[in-house]
Amino acid sequence: MAKAVLTISSKNYSSWSLRGWLLCKIAGIAFEERLLPIEDASARAELLLLSPSFRTPALDHDGLHIWDTLAIAEYLAEICPSAGILPADRAGRSHNRSVSGEMHSGFANLRSALPMNIKAEFPNFRIWSGARPDIARVVQIFRECLDQYGGPFLFGARPTLADAMFAPVCSRFATYRVALDSDAAGYRDHILNWAPMVEWAEAARVEPDEMEELDVEF
Repeated sequence: MAKAVLTISSKNYSSWSLRGWLLCKIAGIAFEERLLPIEDASARAELLLLSPSFRTPALDHDGLHIWDTLAIAEYLAEICPSAGILPADRAGRSHNRSVSGEMHSGFANLRSALPMNIKAEFPNFRIWSGARPDIARVVQIFRECLDQYGGPFLFGARPTLADAMFAPVCSRFATYRVALDSDAAGYRDHILNWAPMVEWAEAARVEPDEMEELDVEF
């Protein structure tokens, strides 16, 4: 299989880049990273939550250019069916696509109130009341999936699209010390200790601080 190129932006701030990168890791494909300069307009639009449509991450493979996280996921599921990006059974696939789509298009209050920032720690952060229903819904999704499929990932023993979609939320929960029940906290910790997440976080922590103004603009 030809080596792919995945275009991403900041590892510290970009939740969408993380999702695309995790999907490539789950798929097991060989890929190179192309880092989009912070000055690029589309990168800044994503990181500052100013655009509803993101062109990063983007995957170039076999002469094709695929953008949008869900499109990347579906493409990788097609070319790497044994990787388990989507569950094998139709019911599981439908459920996985549903919760992943909900993450893709929703939770705007959570995104704006708890922006991704892997380097930071806010132990006494006061969560805006508008974000609390989003947090409660995420926890409900965690609980329902773990109960139905037995964990430790959302759809069983192997990571899937849903885990890639919710992994940045686990990072946010850690950054802002969001109080969780034992099941949700256990899943958060499992994701944060998952080898690809550890690799990404280590790279994020040594990333140059090129976007100090984000602290103001968020």
